[in-house]
Amino acid sequence: MRIVAMIMAGGEGTRLSVLSEKRAKPSVPFAGKFRIIDFTLSNCVNSGIFDVAVLTQYRPHSLNEHIGIGKPWDLDRSRGGLRLLQPYQGRNDESWYRGTSDAIYQNLNFIRERRADLVLILSGDHIYKMDYNDIVATHLRNRCDLTVGVMEVPLDETDRFGIMTTDATDRIIEFTEKPKARDKGQLASMGIYVFNADALIQRLSEGCDDKPRIDFGKNVIPAMVAEDRVYAHRFSGYWVDVGTIQSYWETSMQLLDPQLNFDLFDNEWRIRTRSEERPPAKIGPQAKVNQSIICNGCIIRGTVEHSVLSPGVYVSPGAVVRDSVVMNDTWIGPGAVLDRVIIDKDVVIGAGARVGCGDDFNVPNRLEPDKIMTGVSVVGKAAHIPPGIGVGRNVVINADRDTEDFPGGNVASGETI
Repeated sequence: MRIVAMIMAGGEGTRLSVLSEKRAKPSVPFAGKFRIIDFTLSNCVNSGIFDVAVLTQYRPHSLNEHIGIGKPWDLDRSRGGLRLLQPYQGRNDESWYRGTSDAIYQNLNFIRERRADLVLILSGDHIYKMDYNDIVATHLRNRCDLTVGVMEVPLDETDRFGIMTTDATDRIIEFTEKPKARDKGQLASMGIYVFNADALIQRLSEGCDDKPRIDFGKNVIPAMVAEDRVYAHRFSGYWVDVGTIQSYWETSMQLLDPQLNFDLFDNEWRIRTRSEERPPAKIGPQAKVNQSIICNGCIIRGTVEHSVLSPGVYVSPGAVVRDSVVMNDTWIGPGAVLDRVIIDKDVVIGAGARVGCGDDFNVPNRLEPDKIMTGVSVVGKAAHIPPGIGVGRNVVINADRDTEDFPGGNVASGETI
């Protein structure tokens, strides 16, 4: 049984605001030392799947550099191993990927060359641990053409997912992509699919103007539900789509809960990543650290409470970091205060600056009211926050902003610089 995994990693991730401005969503740092895609890649190798393709498109440079030839995941192999598949212009149908299934369609030759029996299609932007052998077993037991990984989600979130209805045997009888009404149930697609390779090739090759095959959720799965054997595989473990600022921040804070059913320290299911060689974390004599993740290369001389610090973060004396996510090589000046914020890489927080201040949690961001609205402020990569200023709630500081971009000093809640 030959299984090929294809990871969709070309998404722009617009709901992550400035965090995905210069990188694809799967390349966004998460849980301190990891990238989001590390969880899907690690699931593959931990499941014994070593023939993996990563499909990229939007700003792939950071992702390509991170993955390389796949060595951290034991995917640097002469047989099988890891392949990066990017769109290209050709004489026939080759062009930019128009959707998820179109991306697979343009790479059907990869599946044919591998002589795959099953194709495991995965999303590169979800946080979870899953043994893919379980869903493959469900697929084979039910003699499916397609098996969809599913789980129950809260009713108020069903418009973010493909929602399905099943019969008593878990055969899918209806599939609705991101329904606006709340009447389709709570069984949501996880973006995990197992296809018989022949069925996948046939269905994608049938695409035409009258019968589009551009997107799995909108086109392919609904059509296959009517024509083929399509079953659900139920998953009950921890799984999160960190595709919004709020879900990214909430999930990062959940990692600090000792009761969370998601163990990053599980040696039986190790999450692998490409790591830099850095010295150990250093905690100064006046430092206070409580319920936080502190990565290698950090120097803490101030206070860190309930926060996640990526490698190389420097917290000066008197500085306070609270309920925040701070990414690589950020410098936090003396007396500065970060409260409920997400800070991208290489940011400088001037001495005495207050980022995430005030009680205006319900004032949405003026330019992105549907993305930044829960009190979390976001600072883009390599921005410099001037000393002594106050930055309110739901504020967006774009990448590469410098001190002269703050002519008025303080930044009111809901503003964008």
